[in-house]
Amino acid sequence: MTLIRAAVITLSDKGFAGQREDQSGKKVIEILQNINAVVEHYEILPDEFETIRNKLIDLCERNFDLIITTGGTGVSPRDVTPDATLSVVEKRLYGIEMAMMNESLKYTPFGMLSRAVAGVKGRTLIINLPGSPKAVQENLNVILPAIPHAIEKIKGSTIDCAKQENGEKS
Repeated sequence: MTLIRAAVITLSDKGFAGQREDQSGKKVIEILQNINAVVEHYEILPDEFETIRNKLIDLCERNFDLIITTGGTGVSPRDVTPDATLSVVEKRLYGIEMAMMNESLKYTPFGMLSRAVAGVKGRTLIINLPGSPKAVQENLNVILPAIPHAIEKIKGSTIDCAKQENGEKS
């Protein structure tokens, strides 16, 4: 299994100000170990569009394979993470977004208020997760199996996705 270089960014005004411990970012880091990801960058930032946008661009330019954000995906006035992400990504991955939405709705009707975005910039996969540790676990667990394959494809792998009936790659 190929090593995945990952960055985790928690978006929280209170976390950035030191008024709240970041449990969500820590949960992301813990779960990413299950796919051979090494988190080489972790940071807490305020809910500021330009700050988020600039950080995503910087991390993509530094050739991270995966950027996971947590927080700022709802409908509050300060929830700008998806907007900043949309200003950066070149290809949206609606399937990841739908999988997370479907999983969230199993637990709470409030899951439908998430605006989380997933997409690709250059050779980097960017995924927004909600800000609660519980929602992080639910959302990340459902998409985790697809992340390594997505990264392989983003990096240019030409191996076919489909398997033949005998289990060989076609």
